Amino acid sequence: MLRIFTPGSPYTKQARFIAILWTLLIFISCFTPGQDLPKVDVPLIDKWVHLVLFGGFTLFWLCAYPFCTIPRLLIMFLIAVALGCFIEIMQGLLPSLGRSMELMDAVADAIGGLLGIGLFCLLAAFAERKK
Repeated sequence: MLRIFTPGSPYTKQARFIAILWTLLIFISCFTPGQDLPKVDVPLIDKWVHLVLFGGFTLFWLCAYPFCTIPRLLIMFLIAVALGCFIEIMQGLLPSLGRSMELMDAVADAIGGLLGIGLFCLLAAFAERKK
């Protein structure tokens, strides 16, 4: 199963499908009107959600194209940051959503992106050692 993290993985089509669905989940969850979101009494829950969403985003897209090179990882990080910033800007520009633009959400997106990249690299290195 660790082959998903290695170049030549037979699971790239499935990983692409999951990455696309995960990206759609990000858009749906971030553009759902604020009043439609469940009320949860967990400190900083919105930051944790952003962290998980963008960690999954980078992890799944890296599994879809499993090549662990520095330029590729940097590009994936920049894409995650750009997507997070775009979503925050759009939330600020669309007051009908009842959401607001928050810098700390974008920071959580970036940290999540880094964690997803780190997890992918860790699992890719482990998969290479298992060969």
